[in-house]
Amino acid sequence: MRLNLPFSSAPAFASIQPVAMTTLHLPGVLHVEQSAYSHPWTHGNFIDSIASGYHMPVWFQDEHLLGYLVAMRGADELHLLNITVAPGFQRRGWGNHMLQTLTDWAASAACMRFGLKFAPVTEAPLPCTKRWALSTKGSEKITTPWL
Repeated sequence: MRLNLPFSSAPAFASIQPVAMTTLHLPGVLHVEQSAYSHPWTHGNFIDSIASGYHMPVWFQDEHLLGYLVAMRGADELHLLNITVAPGFQRRGWGNHMLQTLTDWAASAACMRFGLKFAPVTEAPLPCTKRWALSTKGSEKITTPWL
């Protein structure tokens, strides 16, 4: 299935606000997940994350799913478990916008550190980590204090 992209490459970030992911979003989320990754999350992964109360915003423009993320809050830190921009919307600034939205939320939730782990096959996020000045510790874990 191909994604239809009826609009320009210059997004109006401020006009598109995320909504909390629910089970009603899962068919679209799973379609994007499977088209974006060679080892996608499963339906069960998303169900478990929703049931656990993880922070799971989803961005839409009209009926088009732009992207989503899954973040787990610890005592004073945040772990980014999944961040995905739909393939047809990549390289247009959405990943940076989603990370900015996440850091704003985390700061308001008193999270002092940010952690994420890339799968060894994931290369696309690396330019974004450089832009965000995230430092690598070990081979895959990325952490940064931001406050």
